[in-house]
Amino acid sequence: QIQLSEWGGGLVQSGERRRLGCIGPRSTFSGNIMAWYRQAPAKQRELVAHITVDHKTFYADFVKGRFDISRDNFQNNLYLDMSDLKPDDTAVYYCNKWPDPGDWGPGTQLTVSS
Repeated sequence: QIQLSEWGGGLVQSGERRRLGCIGPRSTFSGNIMAWYRQAPAKQRELVAHITVDHKTFYADFVKGRFDISRDNFQNNLYLDMSDLKPDDTAVYYCNKWPDPGDWGPGTQLTVSS
């Protein structure tokens, strides 16, 4: 069964940029609001941003002005362009539907060093 698959994490320095991506099955993307979530060590998973099929976006306050979510409806891709990264952005990042996520992919680890 095709699942969501995230990519782009790694180790970056504070203040740098990074792009995360996600690919998944058409059945997950089609007609659904897609979102990025993240889970930091010892914390609950939280919503980072979401985007509708017609590209309306929402951002959590802690990333507003720094992150940009986008999607490619034809290729079933979701992206998160991150700038001015901070150590508090260190987390495993996941993509999924919003507000009712389905099965989770493995996520991609982003570590921001100070």
